[in-house]
Amino acid sequence: MTDTPDIPRFRFARFLPALLLLLTVFGPISMDLYLPALPALTEDLAAATSVAQLTVTACLVGLAAGQLTAGPLSDRFGRRGILLIGVVAYVVTSAVCAICPNVELLIAARLVQGLAGGVGIVISQATGRDIYSGTSLIRFYGRLTVVGGLAAIIGPLLGGLLNTFTDWRGLFVFLAVIGAALLAISAFAFPETLPPARRTTGGFAQTGRDFRVLLTDRVFLGAVLSQGFLYAALFAYLSGATFVLQGIYGLSPQGYAAAFGLNSTGFMIFGWLAGRSAERWSIRGTLVVGVIVTSIGALGLLASGLAVMPLWMVIVSLFLLAGGVAISSPPATTLALADYPQIAGTASALLGMVRFGFGGVAAPLVGVAGAATILPLGLVTTGSVVLAAVAYLALAARGHRGAAALPDAAPVTVPGS
Repeated sequence: MTDTPDIPRFRFARFLPALLLLLTVFGPISMDLYLPALPALTEDLAAATSVAQLTVTACLVGLAAGQLTAGPLSDRFGRRGILLIGVVAYVVTSAVCAICPNVELLIAARLVQGLAGGVGIVISQATGRDIYSGTSLIRFYGRLTVVGGLAAIIGPLLGGLLNTFTDWRGLFVFLAVIGAALLAISAFAFPETLPPARRTTGGFAQTGRDFRVLLTDRVFLGAVLSQGFLYAALFAYLSGATFVLQGIYGLSPQGYAAAFGLNSTGFMIFGWLAGRSAERWSIRGTLVVGVIVTSIGALGLLASGLAVMPLWMVIVSLFLLAGGVAISSPPATTLALADYPQIAGTASALLGMVRFGFGGVAAPLVGVAGAATILPLGLVTTGSVVLAAVAYLALAARGHRGAAALPDAAPVTVPGS
C-alpha cells in the first residue's frame, strides 16, 4: 500500500471526523425525510402516484451521478472547493423544491438535489483516504457504515415527526436549513486535505486513464461489483419491506416503524463490528462473512415467497439481509480505496455510483408482480447476492495487492480519531 503523506495535524479541527460523518448522510437523508409526506405531496400537486414516486427515483439517480462527477473533480481541484460548491447547490435546490408549483419541476429539482447530495458522500470517503491509513482507515469506514444506518432510522422518523407540524414544503425548507448549517460548519472547519502536489492533472483525458486503471484492477472491480449487487439487495428490501410487512402481514405503521428501526439498528451494530473485525482479523474474510450473512437473509425471504412463513422468520430474514450488507461495507470500501490515495475521489465515485445505481435498478423490480406476494423480493435479493458472490470470487478473491496487508500499514492520525 502507498502510505499517505503526512499532513500537518494543526490544519484539522478536532471535530473534522464527525463533520465527515455528517456530510456522508445529508444526501441520503434527503431521500428518506419526506417519504411520510409523499401521499400529501401527490395530492397537493395533482400528480399520479407513479409520477410522484419519480421524485424519489430522481434523487437516487442524482446521488449516483453526483458522486461520479464530484469524485474526479475533487482529485483534480481539491476536496474543499468542490464540497462547498456541492453544499451551496444543495441548499439552493432544497429551497427550490419547497416552492415547486408542479411535480415535473419537483422531479427536476430533486435530481439536482441528489447530484449535490452525492458530493458529500464522495468527498467524505475520499477525505477519509487522505487523512487515514492502516487500521485507522478501516475504523473510519466502519463509522461511515454505522452513521448510514443511523440516517436510515432518523430520516423517516424525523420526517414523520416534522410532518405533524408542517407540510411537505416545510420538510424541504428544513433540509435547506440543515444544508445551510453544514455549509457554515464546512466553511469554518473543513480544510483542504489534498495538497496541490498530490492532485491529478491532464483534464478529462487523465480522468479517463484513471477510470481505466481502476476498472482493470481485479481487486477494485470485484470489491465494487460485490458492493453494487449487495446494495441492490438492500434497496430491494427498502423498496419492498413496507408492502411485505404492512400489506401482507398486516403490521400497523407503528409496528412497521419498530421492525424498520430494529433492522436499521442491526445495520449500525453489524457495521461497527465489521470495522473492528476487518481491522483486527481479516479484510477479505470479513467481506466474505458479510456476503454469507446477506445470503442467509435473502434465502429466508425466498423461502417465505415459496411457502407461507411466520412473521418472525420474515423479520429475521430482513434483519440478516441488512446486517450482512453492513458487514460487507467497511472491508469492501477499504479494498476499493486503500491503494489509490491520489485518485481516492475517482475510486470513491465509482464505488458510490455502483452502489446507488444498482440499487436504483433493483428497487422497482420488487413491485413487478404486485404487492400481494413476497416472491419478487426473495428472487431479487437472492439473485443479487449470488451475483455479489460471483463478482467477489471471480475477481477480488483472485487478485493480490497491498490492501490485503492493510492492517500492518502505519496510520496517519488526526485529532479525534
